[in-house]
Amino acid sequence: MIILKFGGTSVGSVENFRKVADIVNRVQEEKIVVLSAMSGVTNTLVEIADQLQTGNEERAIFLVENLDRKYRDVVRDLLPDVVMQEKAFDFLDAQNEVLIRLAEEAYTENAAKEILAQGEWVSTHLFHYYLGSLSAPNELISALDFMRIDRNGEPEPERIRQSLRKILQSDSVNRTYITQGYICRNHLNEIDNLRRGGSDYSASLIGAAADARQIQIWTDIDGMHNNDPRYVDNTFSVGELSFDEAAELAYFGAKILHPQSIIPAKENNIPVLLKNTFRPDSRGTLIHQGAEVRSIRAIAAKDNITAIKIKSYRMLMAYGFLKNVFEVFEDHKTAIDMITTSEVAVSLTIDDTTKLAQIKKGLQGFGTIEVDSDLSIICIAGDISQNKKGVTASIFNSLKDIPIRMISYGGSNYNLSFLVKTS
Repeated sequence: MIILKFGGTSVGSVENFRKVADIVNRVQEEKIVVLSAMSGVTNTLVEIADQLQTGNEERAIFLVENLDRKYRDVVRDLLPDVVMQEKAFDFLDAQNEVLIRLAEEAYTENAAKEILAQGEWVSTHLFHYYLGSLSAPNELISALDFMRIDRNGEPEPERIRQSLRKILQSDSVNRTYITQGYICRNHLNEIDNLRRGGSDYSASLIGAAADARQIQIWTDIDGMHNNDPRYVDNTFSVGELSFDEAAELAYFGAKILHPQSIIPAKENNIPVLLKNTFRPDSRGTLIHQGAEVRSIRAIAAKDNITAIKIKSYRMLMAYGFLKNVFEVFEDHKTAIDMITTSEVAVSLTIDDTTKLAQIKKGLQGFGTIEVDSDLSIICIAGDISQNKKGVTASIFNSLKDIPIRMISYGGSNYNLSFLVKTS
């Protein structure tokens, strides 16, 4: 069993749907294809939900009708077969009715989540019809029938495993299954989503549930690069990475993969292959347990970082101080990226400032609070264990003219991170 996940760009046009079908049909073993919404669709669905939240029903319905026209144009080009085209149009009629109904009802968070789920629902159906037009046997299975999260929004792996296996065992004919990334049901059986990692997370959870041989993540870049090609010339894809290296790079800015998404793969020792839909013969990046760890593997940067410093002489020789500080961030569900401490101060960083005002208020009783924004975390990933000589010296020698705000080193053998002004 192989899992093939394709992102929004990979299914962003009729031509790209055809590329994906070619890749899928090359794989001769049993496979599950996980699709994102077509590129741009999720943004439109978010805007529809936003318009409804502000009471602008007319604008929301206008966007729904525009989206319907876009889908119908795709169907006409993608499915020349009249019978298959009619099936697709019937599906789109029903789909449009769902969105119109949601647009006409009173806005709720549950309705907004149902609106967001429609992007993956459409892309998988269109791909199912397209494979059918090619006489390629396939089965469309709904992620809503097996993908579950608990009351804390965390996946329920055992429940996912049992439900998915039951679905797969009931079908002994098809060897190609198509399903949606990102969407799921919550503990109240409502339509919800995985949020962090989205479709990548879906693919990894499905791979673990199905005991897959490999999970393939297909995007528009040749695997994970040694640096960010948007800013650095002459970058190249890294042939292999350990799970730990990949997690560090993904967490600290490598856009090709969400850090949360590889956890199920790592826990179940399933290799993850990152490939380019538009250059399928390129080697990509293989993330696996047996990767040879090298001194410096790659560099990533995470922008939009805010640093918070709490200075208090109450820290001196005290216990429980950090626990109380962390509880403020836990109360406001805000993750901490980096942390450094001294005898009388603690500095930490966050990348989500949604609850910054509440966090500052919650920290006021602990001491003096300083907030600094417009910062970036630079992550150096590879084998940077503390007993290696010269590695850190060469890194910091290259930064002798750059003021460094914070350094994180020693928490992981695979990562040295530092905080600088984004400028």
